[in-house]
Amino acid sequence: MNKTDLVNVLSSKTNLSKTASKNVIDSFIQIVTKQLAQGNNVRISGLGTFKTSHRAARKGIIPSTKAVINIPAKTVAKFSVAKELAEAVK
Repeated sequence: MNKTDLVNVLSSKTNLSKTASKNVIDSFIQIVTKQLAQGNNVRISGLGTFKTSHRAARKGIIPSTKAVINIPAKTVAKFSVAKELAEAVK
C-alpha cells in the first residue's frame, strides 16, 4: 500500500474527500516529523512508537575498493511496533 492507496481507503472509511484525507495524512507526517526533530517520542496505542536513536561514528569499507572510510555519527528515526499490532500480523 502506498500513500495514494492509503488516502483512498481513509476517504472511503471516513466519508472525507480525498483532498481532506490527504491533508490528514500529510498533517500526521508533519506532526511526527516535528516531534522527532525536537527529540520527543510519538506513541500511538495499538500501532507503535516513533522515536529517535543516536548512531555513533564508525569506520566502514567500500566493498569495491576495500578503502576504509569514516561514517559520521547521526540521529535516525526508528519505529517500534506495538504488541497489539505484532500479534494481529502473526
